[in-house]
Parts: sequence; structure tokens; C-alpha cells
Amino acid sequence: MSLTAQQLVEELQIFGLECEEALTEKLAELCVLHGQNEEVMLSELIAFCTSTKKDCVTAETLNSFEHEFLTKRFSKPRHQASKDSGHAGARDIVSIQELLEVEEEEETLLNSYSTPSKGSQKRDISTPETPLTKRKVSTRSPHQLLSPSSFSPSATPSQKYNLRSNQGEVVTSFGSAQGVSWSGRGGAGSINLKVMGYPESLTGSYKSMFQKLPDIREVLTCKIEELGSELKEHYKIEAFTPVLVPAQEPITLLGQIGCDSNGKLNSKSVILEGDREHSSGAQVPVDLSELKEYSMFPGQVVVMEGINTTGRKLVATKLYEGVPLPFYQPTEEDGDFEQNMVLVACGPYTTSDSITYEPLLDLISVINRDQPDVCILFGPFLDTKHEQVENCLLTSPFEDVFKQCLRTIIEGTRSSCSHLVFVPSWRDVHHEPVYPQPPFSYSDMPPEDRKRVLFVSDPCSLSINGVVFGLTSTDLLFHIGAEEISSSSRTSDRFSRILKHILTQRSYYPLYPPQEDMAIDYENFYAYAQLPVTPDVFIIPSELRYFVKDVLGCVCVNPGRLTKGQVGGTYGRLYLRRQTTEDREGRQSPCVAVQVVRI
Repeated sequence: MSLTAQQLVEELQIFGLECEEALTEKLAELCVLHGQNEEVMLSELIAFCTSTKKDCVTAETLNSFEHEFLTKRFSKPRHQASKDSGHAGARDIVSIQELLEVEEEEETLLNSYSTPSKGSQKRDISTPETPLTKRKVSTRSPHQLLSPSSFSPSATPSQKYNLRSNQGEVVTSFGSAQGVSWSGRGGAGSINLKVMGYPESLTGSYKSMFQKLPDIREVLTCKIEELGSELKEHYKIEAFTPVLVPAQEPITLLGQIGCDSNGKLNSKSVILEGDREHSSGAQVPVDLSELKEYSMFPGQVVVMEGINTTGRKLVATKLYEGVPLPFYQPTEEDGDFEQNMVLVACGPYTTSDSITYEPLLDLISVINRDQPDVCILFGPFLDTKHEQVENCLLTSPFEDVFKQCLRTIIEGTRSSCSHLVFVPSWRDVHHEPVYPQPPFSYSDMPPEDRKRVLFVSDPCSLSINGVVFGLTSTDLLFHIGAEEISSSSRTSDRFSRILKHILTQRSYYPLYPPQEDMAIDYENFYAYAQLPVTPDVFIIPSELRYFVKDVLGCVCVNPGRLTKGQVGGTYGRLYLRRQTTEDREGRQSPCVAVQVVRI
């Protein structure tokens, strides 16, 4: 409803504002100019005069009102409306110029918060007079593909990382590394990658957080019974005894190690939870004082021998060692094995004080230089623990930042033709934090790269020309190491003990209850997180110190992480050569040499 000049004056007088009738025409012009009706404009004017403490409306007041308030308040919606309009062809040159000016102002404001780079950050404008050439679009280096300033206002390079002086240093070695050139053939060799499952592999997302306690109990019971059956057959045990039956003579019990409280496991708090078939899930405390050597952790399935005179406490006298699965026997489908080089690296791929991904770009340079046959890259690619992620400083969605990293790796290594294997991590902020973790999905994959890029789950068993790799980005060493108790009369290697547990328990995550950060879906855990065979090579990245060890014939590698806080970390490289025939000494590992190298 429009108001007359007299009504405008009367409305202003209600709020104690004096106004000449001649100025009401000016106010009506402002209504038409900014597309507002008289009532809205009058309300805005009263609010403006109140905030600026003016008691009368003069020509000077209206000018200030127009320039300081109306232009800022109503100009943005007008531009937005013009953008959303479908009649783009009807725009005149003035409106197009205004849109360009607004866009330039927004880019200038964003660039003012970022560190200036050598070149201009303005994007190239493609017009009929100056089209973008194909060469300008396609020939981009990894540095051009990854633009940290596009998703972070403070994309400043890490000074500590750039000041490192030990890049390329070999920090540990395994096997006969002499004479190894540490360079592959990229895509020139014949590479057959096959994901092995038990009974099948995880290929997509699934619904989680729907499990019930009886379902978890069922999975744990099945694990006890299956391992118990294998141990019973291996050690020729006649029968297992229920855990609560009193016996004056030594008896053999099957069960799972647990803790009698919510605290950390120790030698005085060990309980044995029996299986369902023989003990109906009953528990009995265990006295370890008679055992000279032992190594235990919660969730470990064991066969114990001891005396239970009262039925209320078992005095353990013997602990049977676990038995690993057999190794994989290559078939004709795996093809003729050639010498191969495999590079493995684990995130984070940028330092904690920077989001520029300089270590990732350096790793891409290493891949292009050495041309490994296969590159196995573990997450996190965008770390949930990074300070800019925790403080919500990124200006782009997490998914977009990850895709930019992925595109940089895939397109940046195209010249090397190396096969790429991506393993997710629960620390990938954009991905599903559930275990087992489904593989990444990337719908924007260029057609020419699909044959050489493989996305797998965590955990995963991967066959490379018949050599089986066990892959997991979960820090098993840290999780089990924090809960394990041990006693030994001789010097014992903690890492070797933990790795032996993993191989003999035949599971990628035998710890129960799991570490508090782990969200395990046990129904899918039983289907996708079991070892199908003992791997030839087990890649197990950890926050703990890097190492390479031979455990039960399996070469176990902790390549470390590519970054450690604000400084550079390490990556691993392996040289594979499978023996065509086994000699008299028995099986020989196809992993001939391993090195852990500083980035």
C-alpha cells in the first residue's frame, strides 16, 4: 500500500522526526530506485535516524541514508536476482560489467587473506576474442593442479619442512639392497592387481550403527570356535574342558583373554572367557605366576593348560602358541612374475602447520623420478587432526579438498604410468569413520587413468602378480601395544610379538574391546577383516618408529608417516622377485629388499 506525502510526514512525526513535505518526493524516488515500497523504506529510514541519533530528516540525512545504507543493503540481492534470471541474453553491457566488477571485488577480498604468490591468482577469462587454448588447459604440473589458496585463507608453506637437510636419506634397510637400482618400469611391465576376500572383498558403503549386542557376541564366539578348532587339530588335543569344572589334574581350556575390570589389563586382572560349546561363555580368573613366558592382550583367543582345583581360579602352566595360515600359492592366472618395485606411503601428506601439501608434491616428484610399478598410498589425505580442519578454517568442503588432492596425485603421476592403490583411513575427515572402511569413490576419474587406479578398503589383502600384500591404515601396533602384557626371561622384541599375534589370530584387528576411537561394525568385520592367507608382505603404518621385520616368514613394514608434525617423515620402497621354484631350504620370501627413506 502506497502512502501519500502527508501520511509520510505524519508517520515520521510519530517517532519524533521532523520532515519537510518537499523531501517526501525524494523519498519516493528512493523507493523506485531500490525497488522497495514506501512502508519498508520508511521503516529503514526511521531505523537509520535512530541509530545515527538524528531528530529531523534533511536533504543531507537522505543522502547519507542512500549512500551508507541503501546501496549496501539492497545492491547484493539485485545482483543475485540478475544472476538467477533465465533471460541472460537480455542483459545489457552495463549489468554484465557490474557483475564482473562484483566478481573481481569478491576475488580481491579472498586474495587479501591469503599469501601472495609469484603469479597472479586471477583466473583466465575465456571470451570469443581470447579463447583458452588446449595447451593451456592440459599441460599442468602438480603445483598447478593443487591450489591451496582456493580452500584455505592461510596457505603458508611450512618453514621447518623446507629447512630439512636429510631428504633422500635411507634410515633402515632389509634384505640384499646391494645392486638394486630402486627404479621400476612404470606401466611398461605386466601388473596384475587382484583384491582377495575372505569370503569376499568390500567394494562399497554399507549401513552401520545398527548392530545389536547378541550379534557382536555371535561374531566373537565364532572366532573363538574357529581358532580353537585349528589349535585343537594342530596340537592333537583330545578335548577341551569347561572353565568352571574343578579338576585336580592338568586340564586344557579354550577361551578369550579379558580383563576383570574396566581398567588396563595386568598380570593380576586376567580372566579367561570360555567358548559357548564347552563353557557356555563362563569366565574364570587366571593366575599367571607359574608361566615363565607369556604375551597377552584383550580379545586374544588362546588354549591354556593348567590346574583348577576349586573351579574358581585357573593356575596356568602352559600357553599354546597360535598357528598362522599358510601362504598363498600363485596360479597361472597370476602370470609370469617379473621384478617389480613397489612404493608405499602413509598420510598425513601435509605438515600440521601448513595446508600447502608440499610433502605430497615432493612424493609425486619421487614417483615420476623412480617410476615404481605400483604405488600404495594410505590415508589420511585430509587429516581430521589437522589444526585447520579442527578449527574450521578451510573455505571449501572437505570432499572438494580431497578430490583436489586425488586429482593432483592421479594426473601428476600420469607420466610415470605407475599403478596407484588408495587405502582409506578413519582419520580421513570426509570419509566414513567405520571399520572395516569402504573404499573411496571418485566419479570424476579420467577415462585414461581408470586402468591404473584402484580403490580398496581398510583392511585389504591385495595380490600383486601373486605376491600377497596385507594392507591396513589402522595403527594396530599402537592399539595392541597399549593393552599387551608380557613376561620373558630373554630379550623380546615388542613389535615382533604384536605382529606375531596379528598373524596367528588371523585377523586384521584382533583386539577386543577395541580402542575407543574405533567404530567397528562386527557383522562386516567378520566378513571383510579376516586374513584369507598369511601375507607375503604386511604393510602396517604406525605413529611408532619405522621398521622392517621378518615375522613367521612374512615381511612386515612400518614405513612411518610422510609427515611428523611440522617436519618431514618417511616412505618405503620394496623390491619384489618371486622365486620360480622352491629350493631345498623351503620357501623364500618374494620380497628381496626393503628400504625406508626420508622424504
